[in-house]
Amino acid sequence: MSIAVVRKPLRADAARNVDKIILAARQCFREHGPDVPLQTIAATAGVGPATLFRNFADKEELVLAALNRQLRETVDPVMVEALAGMDAAAGLLRVIEAIMAAASTDANLLGAVAGRRELLTGITGSLMESIGVLLVRGQGQGTLRSDISMTDMFRLLAMLIGVVDTMEPGSDAWRRPVALIEDAIRTERTGRPLPAFVPLPAPQVQGHR
Repeated sequence: MSIAVVRKPLRADAARNVDKIILAARQCFREHGPDVPLQTIAATAGVGPATLFRNFADKEELVLAALNRQLRETVDPVMVEALAGMDAAAGLLRVIEAIMAAASTDANLLGAVAGRRELLTGITGSLMESIGVLLVRGQGQGTLRSDISMTDMFRLLAMLIGVVDTMEPGSDAWRRPVALIEDAIRTERTGRPLPAFVPLPAPQVQGHR
């Protein structure tokens, strides 16, 4: 369900270096923000810059690999359970929640490729195929609106991922807009109160993160 990163088979030591670099990238982006230098990532991974660039041509490629790893570890298992479940609408919402939790956790990774619509398509493309299965199934079960298209779902997901820019990294402020989306796509509203309101983060002082 995650994006495909086409690579030649790696030797064991090279594969370990790739894993170390990706883990270091996720750590460094969380700690230092989307503008962290690749040299900092290499040093954190315990490899030289030449090793990093031998495996990743540029920051964009590294970011995509790190996002792919995050989706594979956190979202794919939720998708598998959702596709195996009986309630497609509930499964779809669990998948959306998993995507948003991953986006919040690695908000600075997303910030490094902000505004790149084609990258959003690459990150979510194969996930959207499975979301389409859940959508059609939920519409057949009568729990999801019959007039929703996959284009609608892609745009709704893009809107939700954009919410990450309005909150602190790691925050669960996304839960409220996800609940509003749930009300919009279900045939019946659940009648539950919205999750707690989380205010916008305070503006950053120029020159400080």
